[in-house]
Amino acid sequence: MPRFAANLTLLFTEVPMQERAAYAARAGFDGVEVLFPYDLPVAEWDKALAGLPLVLINTPPGDWISGDRGFAARPGDEATFRDGFLRAADYATRLGGAQVHVMAGVAKGPQAEATYAENLAWAAAQAPDLRLCIEPLNPEDMPGYFLNDYDQAARIVTDIGCDRIGLQFDLWHAARLHGDPSAVWDRYRDQISHVQIAGFPARNEPGGGGFSLPALCDAVDAMENVWIAAEYRPARGTAQGLGWLTALKGRSQPIG
Repeated sequence: MPRFAANLTLLFTEVPMQERAAYAARAGFDGVEVLFPYDLPVAEWDKALAGLPLVLINTPPGDWISGDRGFAARPGDEATFRDGFLRAADYATRLGGAQVHVMAGVAKGPQAEATYAENLAWAAAQAPDLRLCIEPLNPEDMPGYFLNDYDQAARIVTDIGCDRIGLQFDLWHAARLHGDPSAVWDRYRDQISHVQIAGFPARNEPGGGGFSLPALCDAVDAMENVWIAAEYRPARGTAQGLGWLTALKGRSQPIG
């Protein structure tokens, strides 16, 4: 059985962030991920995690309200990216070695791709004990985001040639970008190092969209150190919508 992580940025928002990991543990999750953990110091996170592993964080995005979405692919922002990455690597290392999603930022063109590849290679060299991943994001939810295609992402990972850099497969974004997330999974599964799930098309509780979650669980179970993270917007209270988790862990009913 694969391990399931709760995205604490989106789930259990009924309680303060410091209490969400404990709620996730009681609900049956095996670990957690957090989009941007930087509002709390490491010592507070260490206490708040309630014994659950932190499996994924993102690099600092910059000023989100002003439109920043990371800096790794932005020519001229190399210093900003590198300072932010070192902060992310420090958090990840001190909190148990979480994988770091390197956010590309709003950019376009060949120079942006070259900058992205250079920054990714630099980041891997700076954090030899950490795994990194990159994730294509759909333009409706993330306008102008540089990385918006799995073919492009896979090529960048292949060209860098570091086995500690993988792809983050998000069911929601894959479906929005390419229409058939199953085809994306089948084509790139050997490069995938982290999985996120949500329902389609509403991005609520996982299920739907023609993608078999039990089959995904079986595939991930055969992979090394890959987690399935719940990154969705609950339709109502988080705890009231966790039948999908019970079903996938017990396989008591079909889902998706």
